Amino acid sequence: MTESTRTLEFQPSIEDPHTRVASLQTQNTELMVIDQYKWTYTDTHHELDKMARTLAELIEEQTKNKLQRFRTEQLFRRSPGSETAPHIIVISGVAGIGKTTMVQKIMFDWARGTQYQKFAFVFLFKFKELNLLDMETEAQMSLTRLIVRHYKYLNNSKLKEILQKPKSLLFVFDGLDEYKHKLDFTQEWLCTNPDDYFPVHILVTSLIRGTLLKGCTVLITTRPTALEDLDIKSVDRFAEILGFFPEQRLMYFKKFFGDADQGAEAFRYVEENAILYTMCFNPSYCWIVCSVMKSHLMTPEEERGPPPRTITDLFVMFLHNILNNHKGKDKDLQEILVKLGKMAFYGVTNRILVFYDQSEMSTFGLQPVLSCPLLSGFLKEILQREDTLEYTTYTFYHLTLQEFMAALSFYLSPSGSIEELLDKLDSCKDGRFEMLTRFLAGLARPSVFKTLGGIMGEFERKTPKRILEWVKKKAEQVLQGYNNSQAPRVCHWLCETQNERLIRDAIGKDLEMSFRYMNLSSLDSSVLGSVISCCGEFNKFNLTITHLTPECIRRLALSRCGLISECLFTSESCSALSLALSTEHSRLTDLDLNGSELEDSGVSELCEGLKRYKNDCRSACSNCSLTLTLSRRLGLHFVSLVLHSLTSCLLKSGCCSVLSLALSDEHSQLIELDLSYNGLEDSGVNELCEGLRSKNCEKQTITLHNVKC
Repeated sequence: MTESTRTLEFQPSIEDPHTRVASLQTQNTELMVIDQYKWTYTDTHHELDKMARTLAELIEEQTKNKLQRFRTEQLFRRSPGSETAPHIIVISGVAGIGKTTMVQKIMFDWARGTQYQKFAFVFLFKFKELNLLDMETEAQMSLTRLIVRHYKYLNNSKLKEILQKPKSLLFVFDGLDEYKHKLDFTQEWLCTNPDDYFPVHILVTSLIRGTLLKGCTVLITTRPTALEDLDIKSVDRFAEILGFFPEQRLMYFKKFFGDADQGAEAFRYVEENAILYTMCFNPSYCWIVCSVMKSHLMTPEEERGPPPRTITDLFVMFLHNILNNHKGKDKDLQEILVKLGKMAFYGVTNRILVFYDQSEMSTFGLQPVLSCPLLSGFLKEILQREDTLEYTTYTFYHLTLQEFMAALSFYLSPSGSIEELLDKLDSCKDGRFEMLTRFLAGLARPSVFKTLGGIMGEFERKTPKRILEWVKKKAEQVLQGYNNSQAPRVCHWLCETQNERLIRDAIGKDLEMSFRYMNLSSLDSSVLGSVISCCGEFNKFNLTITHLTPECIRRLALSRCGLISECLFTSESCSALSLALSTEHSRLTDLDLNGSELEDSGVSELCEGLKRYKNDCRSACSNCSLTLTLSRRLGLHFVSLVLHSLTSCLLKSGCCSVLSLALSDEHSQLIELDLSYNGLEDSGVNELCEGLRSKNCEKQTITLHNVKC
């Protein structure tokens, strides 16, 4: 890699995702410079989760470091300190994030003559179209033949003249993840002459390796799941499309609704639901959330049900709206959805996003449906059609919609295949079934049968029982076992079920959960909070050596957790904790902050929160109290203190004035304070003595063993 990774923000229009191209002229795409990011292929995270976590980290990093941004037109320019412009560029992004739209914007700006005029010609190829070549007799062809096939107006003589100047050419290959071949960079058999015949994947590899048309520029877009097919060492510039930052999400909601107040109302609800809000970084996902929320808010209040709480809720409401608009037209609706779902599951299993009319659509019996205008009406709201060369392709409007339809099919068809499905889930070592599993768990709720049953008919009753048995067994193994690495994952499944009895049984009779040595995202924390709210009073979180962001702290502190044990806080975290403690919804009674690096500023923030907590508790309940244990190792100096009932602590001399006030307060319930082995300095000890001289300090005990003064 010749330079640091670039990260790309995308702002699509507010229109239906299949008509976004119409507003290319007004779209704005920006890039943000970040440190190189390494994608993990073998973990169990779904790619949307993975990108959401990465974006949250980058937002935090951006806030701290004010990271530089630059616009899309700088993609092909040389970086500061580099002598040459990049020739091989890779744009990565999860499904629905805007890779293809970004490519269309580049083509549009080049054709208008407003950008990228260093290129005399730009050739765009879609990998899903290149797949079609294997279905014909031309499995091999020359680069010149490939170009003429797609750009028929170029005759041979004109094309030969164009190819004489490779440095003025840009080749764009869109959707590597949709290509059925792998690009093999280990082989030595590469193309050097544009007139020589080779398999198409060899032509693409040769362009990247520079043996064919050396000096030309190649741009490739792909989902992160296909990055392993690339030789990263051959890439000059790597970019990641991030999607919406927080402020852009609010703007999108307001524009989508047309009414800024209504858009802000919907956004406030979604913002408090991290499960929905976190996924709104994705433009396509954001469109689905807005569609559902707009339909919900436009329904008369006395007729509307509860708003979506989980991802399953969201897609059930989304599908219900589609089917409701087409009810009465489709006589065999359930049968069609089963066929569609089986094709979707085939795609999820084999990582296929593109379905061809003469292969998959025909195999799963959907071609007759598409030829009937009445029957195909609602399918047009689920599948996007595109005519390419001699074939027609179909894709779901979003990968998550494909995964939802795949899960739904198991509830609509006989349950005989459910055991085969569960075997697949057990044996899968990557994240391809992760979102599908959440949907399987979420669809097992009676409320789903009530919402969709009136339109689609009876669900299979044996399926939800078997699915919930499987989820419970898996969750018990993780949450009550010794290996807690999968705990956040199974909590996502439990959250989707919203089943209080199942959740309590899965956690165990002690109602304790361990998340030791983990990095929890805000989404994880929100899911944990939701799980806790389903099982009444909760005893303990073990968060030993666990790093929590301020947003994680806010969401965990608002849960019904009695004790959060030994988590790592920083001074930045204390502001969030202070606010969380002072809210009327906080259920936190014990907090162990062993090993936290609070610093003076953090202790001061914590004191303010504890004061507010004390006042609120006194007016609400005389027995309400908070026990806080903190210890801090600073070089050779060690501070260990136990604070009872809403008081704070001293870590450095700068906090002594705050502690002195706490000691002398007439309502103070501070009983014992151990500040041994700490460098308080003379000024700090004097401050403490002032507090101890107060008439209110009659029962307090302070230990100052081995204090450096």
